[in-house]
Amino acid sequence: MRVLKGEFLRAFEGRIVNIHPSLLPSFPGLEAWKQALDHGVKLTGCTVHFVGCECGFRRDHRAAVGSDLDNDTPEMLHHRIQAAEHELTEMYRGHCAREVLRWRDDG
Repeated sequence: MRVLKGEFLRAFEGRIVNIHPSLLPSFPGLEAWKQALDHGVKLTGCTVHFVGCECGFRRDHRAAVGSDLDNDTPEMLHHRIQAAEHELTEMYRGHCAREVLRWRDDG
């Protein structure tokens, strides 16, 4: 993972999508699935969002992964979150395409 900063973000502001393996703002760092297990949460998941220069979250979408976290290993939880990330990313892509078409219609 790389944290993008400065000039790069300014050049592409509002056009970079981030997929993060937690329900932000919880567990924003690396290996968020391990952090969730270590903290004993009952519900975690992933967040897909546009990145801004201030690292703020605009128009984010989230998917929850829950049920059996007490018995999950970090690898099992990571796998389940990755599956949710794939599904959520496809939904987000469709949402973004509809927004662009709506914007163009508004002219």
